[in-house]
Amino acid sequence: MVKYVVKRDGRIVDFNNQKIVAAILKAMEVTDNGGDIVLAATIADAISKKDTDRMSVEEIQDCVEMELMKSPRKEVAKKYIAYRNQRSLARKAKSREIFQTIIEAQANDITRENANMNADTPAGMMMKFASESTKTFVDECLLSEDVKDAVQNGYIHIHDKDYYPTKSLTCLQHPLDKILNEGFQAGHGESRPAKRIETAAVLACISMETVQNEMHGGQAIPAFDFYLAPYVRKTFQEEMDRIGQYEGKDYSHLRDVEIDDYIRRDLTGMKGEEKAVQHCINQTVSRVHQAMEAFVHNMNTIHSRGGNQVVFSSINYGTDTSAEGRCIIREILNTTYEGVGNGATAIFPIQIWKKKRGVSYLPSDKNYDLYKFACKVTARRFFPNFINLDAPYNFHENWKEDDPKRYMWECATMGCRTRVFENRFGDKTSIGRGNLSFTTVNIVRLAIECMGEKDKEARIGLFFEKLDKVLEIAAKQLDERYEFQKTALKKQFPLLMGKLWTGSEDLKPTDTIESIINQGTLGVGFIGLAECLIALIGKHHGESEEAQELGLRIVTFMRDKVNGFSETYHHNYSVLGTPAEGLSGRFTRMDKKKFGIIPGVTDKDYYTNSSHIPVYFHCTPKHKAEIEAPYHNLERGGHIFYVEIDGDATHNPEAIMNIVDLMDKYDVGYGSVNHNRNRCLDCGFEDSTEDLKECPHCHSKNIDTLQRITGYLVGTTNRWNSAKLAELKDRIVHK
Repeated sequence: MVKYVVKRDGRIVDFNNQKIVAAILKAMEVTDNGGDIVLAATIADAISKKDTDRMSVEEIQDCVEMELMKSPRKEVAKKYIAYRNQRSLARKAKSREIFQTIIEAQANDITRENANMNADTPAGMMMKFASESTKTFVDECLLSEDVKDAVQNGYIHIHDKDYYPTKSLTCLQHPLDKILNEGFQAGHGESRPAKRIETAAVLACISMETVQNEMHGGQAIPAFDFYLAPYVRKTFQEEMDRIGQYEGKDYSHLRDVEIDDYIRRDLTGMKGEEKAVQHCINQTVSRVHQAMEAFVHNMNTIHSRGGNQVVFSSINYGTDTSAEGRCIIREILNTTYEGVGNGATAIFPIQIWKKKRGVSYLPSDKNYDLYKFACKVTARRFFPNFINLDAPYNFHENWKEDDPKRYMWECATMGCRTRVFENRFGDKTSIGRGNLSFTTVNIVRLAIECMGEKDKEARIGLFFEKLDKVLEIAAKQLDERYEFQKTALKKQFPLLMGKLWTGSEDLKPTDTIESIINQGTLGVGFIGLAECLIALIGKHHGESEEAQELGLRIVTFMRDKVNGFSETYHHNYSVLGTPAEGLSGRFTRMDKKKFGIIPGVTDKDYYTNSSHIPVYFHCTPKHKAEIEAPYHNLERGGHIFYVEIDGDATHNPEAIMNIVDLMDKYDVGYGSVNHNRNRCLDCGFEDSTEDLKECPHCHSKNIDTLQRITGYLVGTTNRWNSAKLAELKDRIVHK
């Protein structure tokens, strides 16, 4: 008696003769004589009685062919064989077609899935070959049947599915002080602890670049200013020793002299020790600036992942009020304002200003001057973005202004939007932690499936029933991936698990990471709240109070379910406002194919990211903040608020400050400002002229407009997929 079936991917499942019956009936339906359920059941029953407890799929199909050939319906056997061959050819043809588009460097949604990866280079092509092959393996070998069905039918999307078999984690907020104070080993080399600012800046780069090769998501430094500040003083002391040797004087007592601020000043009129101190300050500032230049340059040129993409890097700063910390902040801002190369805007690292009342926001705050400068830099270079530490959900009860390590209790974010702060299994902190993996739910499809219900309340009730079921599948899938990830060995992630991930230093090389992996988070994302609401009640949340109430009800329901999953599965589950790049078009294509064109829902090439108001909707920044802010408290796994402004923002930093004021007023968690910025791809010239066709500097017509996609900048829209290009075209100014 057959009890089990060995699938093509090696999985063993229970034998089900109804599947055999269904396959035979499908073959019968395309013949002149139609179906014969009695014969189909007889054949299935005969196969089930074979003298073995398990059979492979291929063996079962062979038996079906033989039984049909022995039956009066030999013509069905021919159809069955033909269908079987077609399925095999189809599987091969699909892979062949995908590979051919990569080989020919075609600009399509497969090769443009990630706008910051050049899939046309040999390394990029290899990455795509591996990626597309691995996704198929994951579907066939690593997903349970209900999860696989939900993926194939467009209910959920597993992010970074191609990295699933590697057991890698998504992202990390680097405890950079461990690297700088202790050094590290990576590959065939090792680094000593840093002694000066130049070394510290290089090690910051190497840390993120190395770990990028061990993970599939972004790398961030949560307290860039605090971590690098000690090396400003060390550099000053080095300069003091040097000038003492040069002048033949003992300046050792000046090494720890109190410095109010590291500001360059003319030495004219200064004498003695005053002149010596100021000279060392001037030299230190110059070296810090050069170190920051090198840091930004390296983050835009050092490639990872086999040489086809730069590091997805982010840095958080703004709350270190020490003279040394302020020096770091000032010079990273100066470097960013000046630009890289020919004065081009640096794409990485994504920079995030930590906005904190009493520290870095109000006119009376110590770092207010740097905050104003940060807004000026943003007006020209898009960065820094702003994280609102004053939002209630970003507050930590342990934070104290006089604590030199208060950065431990400051929420930090990835530039794309991922947020890690709350923790059921350790300290509530961003440092040394990250996201493990995340999966997005297509709430638009669920709403479309409910549109046939005439009664509104019944329609909404049906939607929540469907949402409940799909969330259960998403949580289960994330838990299954977690169970797979936790079997990885420490030695598979030499630097990440060497000392950077919380608790990793206590593991032996051959230990699994199971005991510490739960410090990370599992994200349940969603896409298309606006389209979902239109499908359910005819309007989105930006244009209707009723829709806003329903939108908040939907995301609150998700939040509550996710909190329940945390208790059920014992993980740090959280709701994520998905940063959909390739996904925004994928879900839409699937739904459009099944349901057709639905005005306001599937009539575009993309779905709106998470809980955002649609990009085409005319509204003021104030209205946008009022509507989107309440969702940030629910989306603890990550969120972002952005505003599009017009004109030349370079000369209008007050416009940036006004947006940050809105963030403060409405408790927006994290936000950024978009504006027009043209870039000549030949000479690097930048300006804000609308619809610029020719570079006024070199007269090249090779002009691109710098734009932000899912939270980060992209130097050329040539690498954007079709859905994001369509969204870009629809974006309007908020005024």
